[in-house]
Amino acid sequence: MPYFDAASSAPLHPVARQALLASLDEGWADPARLYREGRRARLLLDAAREAAAEAVGCRPDELVFTPSGTRAVHSGISGALAGRRRVGTRLVVSAVEHSSVLHAAEAHAAAGGSLTEVPVGRSGAVETAAFAAALDEGTALACLQSANHEVGTVQPVAEVAEACRAAGVPLLVDAAQSLGWGPVEGGWSLLAASAHKWGGPAGVGLLAVRKGVRFAPQGPADERESGRAAGFENLPAIVAAAASLRAVRAEAEAEGARLRGLVDRIRGRVPELVPDVEVVGDPVRRLPHLVTFSCLYVDGETLLHELDREGFSVSSGSSCTSSTLTPSHVLRAMGVLSEGNVRVSLPAGTPEEDVERFLDVLPGVVAGVRERLGAPEPATGAAAADSGSLVVDALGRRCPIPVIELAKVIGEVPLGGTVTVLADDEAARLDIPAWCEMRGQQYVGEEPSPKGGTAYVVRRMA
Repeated sequence: MPYFDAASSAPLHPVARQALLASLDEGWADPARLYREGRRARLLLDAAREAAAEAVGCRPDELVFTPSGTRAVHSGISGALAGRRRVGTRLVVSAVEHSSVLHAAEAHAAAGGSLTEVPVGRSGAVETAAFAAALDEGTALACLQSANHEVGTVQPVAEVAEACRAAGVPLLVDAAQSLGWGPVEGGWSLLAASAHKWGGPAGVGLLAVRKGVRFAPQGPADERESGRAAGFENLPAIVAAAASLRAVRAEAEAEGARLRGLVDRIRGRVPELVPDVEVVGDPVRRLPHLVTFSCLYVDGETLLHELDREGFSVSSGSSCTSSTLTPSHVLRAMGVLSEGNVRVSLPAGTPEEDVERFLDVLPGVVAGVRERLGAPEPATGAAAADSGSLVVDALGRRCPIPVIELAKVIGEVPLGGTVTVLADDEAARLDIPAWCEMRGQQYVGEEPSPKGGTAYVVRRMA
């Protein structure tokens, strides 16, 4: 069964498995003890730290291992903010950061701190000038991911790091998605990552803090990991994480080029095979193994279930697949279509035939879901009616139904006429404007609906 969700968690690398099993026999003792078993464990821990630091591009004494990538992010943000509390309380983040960063930012704001979110464009990247403009004398810390976890867009970290340096603000980089492909360029101050993203075992993160960065670890003091990660080290997992990071780095150039070719094939052929699809994310500055696209008139949850029945494990940022019934914050910040969203992230070693079979299966799956939902045929529309405006009541109906109902009736109003869609599904706020852009119609705006929810007004232009 092809597994196409490496961005969530990559399969365990063979080197990680070998290192894990070997270190279970050698690395069980306390590396802080001076007897023989402790010294042996300490040698393993020191070697793992040196290997990981070399891959990150920092000194070994600047890097600590944490119980997870999320813990690394939280510890890095809280420690940097506390270390610079005399400077100010402002935290600057991009609008598309991983939830671990945004949750830490929300906790900081709830505790009385100041928070600024820098918007992104439709590709998912921040503009360096906009990020720099958000930095002021009271900014204690800035955060920017190296590459986006949902759409694969690579951020201008080196340029933003230079802007942060000029402003005297440390920059924390969440490198979870990119570290396996190469070091993060630029003068970053702190860096966090997670081993299971590159094929290491789950439960191991790393946090690098450059010398000279003011940092005050939060929580009870602990003698482990320079006081920055409390608790007994999971040494076998740490050894496996470092060994696998070194291994994937050695394979990254060749495997990255191969997977980029497969992803290019998906990016190019999906819009040809499936009508009404938007491929999202930067087409050039992106991770080599990840592609995301959204399909009009498709229920994302049903689409994922149908692909699973065909043997493909993929992910989605659609509200239809989330317990919150709201679209992914990444897609929302980008202003792109969210319904029928599919993220394909290929693990190392993915064979070409699996990608070809996915492309063979996808059109029929999408067509079947659309047919069950009563979606309109591509590029069709009814003759224009005399009425210059119509109202579609989609209250109480989830995505993609509001957009489907809009598409069914847009041809019934004359050119220049309007259709007002009443909807209380949060996804409609994103998907109706996206539909208008894809279909050449004009999105007029929104206003509260007297029946509840929101009234979205669309003018027929084509």
